[in-house]
Amino acid sequence: MKRSMQKGFTLIELMIVVAIIGILAAVALPA
Repeated sequence: MKRSMQKGFTLIELMIVVAIIGILAAVALPA
């Protein structure tokens, strides 16, 4: 687990990043 976490993102981290990007895009595009 530790090795995989150091090398790449976990599913939770990926979902958080995608959510943040989605929110930023939703706010930036209309404005």
